[in-house]
Amino acid sequence: MKKALEICVYSLESAIIAQDNGADRVELCMGQFEGGTTPSYGLIKKVRQALHIGVNVIIRPRGGDFVYSPLEVEVMEEDVRMAKAAGANGIVIGALLPDGSLDHQTCKRLVALAEGMEVTIHRAFDMSANLPETLEQLIAMGFGRVLTSGGFNTAPEGIAVLNQLVQQANGRISIMAGSGVGPQNALELLQAGVNELHLSAMEERPSTMEYQNPHISMGKSGGVPEFSLFRANGQKVADVRKIINDFI
Repeated sequence: MKKALEICVYSLESAIIAQDNGADRVELCMGQFEGGTTPSYGLIKKVRQALHIGVNVIIRPRGGDFVYSPLEVEVMEEDVRMAKAAGANGIVIGALLPDGSLDHQTCKRLVALAEGMEVTIHRAFDMSANLPETLEQLIAMGFGRVLTSGGFNTAPEGIAVLNQLVQQANGRISIMAGSGVGPQNALELLQAGVNELHLSAMEERPSTMEYQNPHISMGKSGGVPEFSLFRANGQKVADVRKIINDFI
């Protein structure tokens, strides 16, 4: 199975940077500080027009857990239709039940709507109660890819589990390592057998706002860097691309 590089991006600018520096595909998101939520139709459309590489869209209506109400499932269904209409190559989804098992009903509904598109499960997989069991269920359901850190906070921490998942998958589904991935550990993860690497390669830059009201926090919590902007770092993308190419 070909080793591939996916970059998680939150803007058109980052998507172009990812492509220009060797990404095979982007995962397009919004809601950076919520772990990724569904991007707008406009963003999907403009990214699709600008890129010749794959564009997969996360379908996640909010941050927080992965247990969704019937109304939230309806929103996700509409978002799958929207992503397909905007020209996305694939969707990135996931839903769980309160006991940590896979929400078969919701996942099947979304997979059916995505007919003809790639389907990846996001890190809801890592929050499931039994990774080997969930993996078999995803294969049976027709998922093509699992984005996972091996059930740990970062992929390097979960490298032993990632290797076990690769062996269990045995080519039936792609195991893509994500979270904490970068040039410093890409080779180690590839040696563990993962098929693909997923990273945001993010860099921070200051806002161009000259006046900054010190009395207001639009993020409410006060912990969100509201006067910083983030984009993909092309050098980091290129460095991981080279590691993959040399490994092959």
